[in-house]
Amino acid sequence: MTEAAVARGTRWLSRVGLRPTRQRLALAALLVGDGRNRHVTAEGLYGATMGSGDRVSLATVYNTLRAFCDAGLMQEVTVDGSRSYFDTRMDDHPHFFWEDTAELTDAPKDQLRISHLPDTPEGTEIARVDVVIRLAARRNIRLRRKA
Repeated sequence: MTEAAVARGTRWLSRVGLRPTRQRLALAALLVGDGRNRHVTAEGLYGATMGSGDRVSLATVYNTLRAFCDAGLMQEVTVDGSRSYFDTRMDDHPHFFWEDTAELTDAPKDQLRISHLPDTPEGTEIARVDVVIRLAARRNIRLRRKA
């Protein structure tokens, strides 16, 4: 982990007043240390910590990602109701979910048009709209002709 990555992670945490513990700093440096946005799973981030030499348990990774989301540093994107990805990009934007690789990436925001949303039940308001566009590789399918 470079000094620049740690410094960027420290600034990221201090923006929202999170105490920079060793575990939080290690994860923050992996998430935002190079200045790029990330879409990660808890398991993927845990694997990255093992490769970086930092010892952080999987439970700590889950808890820290939840704390980052609660603090407004990340957002959780749920795919299939059981698979969660954590996104460091916080503006409203759509995602592509690549079914063949289980990867989540940003989709072009300027190409999405939502012309109307349904009325909400009384006493509620829309908190957020998640758009996940599932992608699969085209398959050359040849139909057999019946003889």
